[in-house]
Amino acid sequence: MTAKQEVISITRRLEFDSGHRIPNHDGQCRHLHGHRYAIEVTLTGDVSNHRGKADDGMVLDFGDIKRLTNQYVVEPWDHAFLVAQEDAGLVAYLNSIPNHKTVVMEQVPTVENLASAAFKLLQPVFEKAFDGRLKLASIRLYETPNCWADVSHS
Repeated sequence: MTAKQEVISITRRLEFDSGHRIPNHDGQCRHLHGHRYAIEVTLTGDVSNHRGKADDGMVLDFGDIKRLTNQYVVEPWDHAFLVAQEDAGLVAYLNSIPNHKTVVMEQVPTVENLASAAFKLLQPVFEKAFDGRLKLASIRLYETPNCWADVSHS
């Protein structure tokens, strides 16, 4: 009988504020509105065994997760209006506002699509930054405290 390999995962949560709308929604979400989003980034990897080093006993320092997630997702999306490229009238209007922070998304900015976009942005970042020793296991993006989407590595 062989022993199973232990899998360690770590998660860091960050928050940001963004506006959006779901243009074809048949309810309130078709209107311009905003959310206090929370993103949870979960990584898997081996625990470092570097006696006397700062990362001894860690998969990764939580500060590194914060730094990279801020750089690639939180800072670009925080206090921005996330708009679908297909929402042409709104894109044109937002572009007419001087210095407005607008992020044009390939897809409608539902929480599902935003979670998927965040995963696609962060997956290569974490794998390249740490020589392939980490895997982005999942992203959980909360649109509200009671509503979220999960994206996992397949």
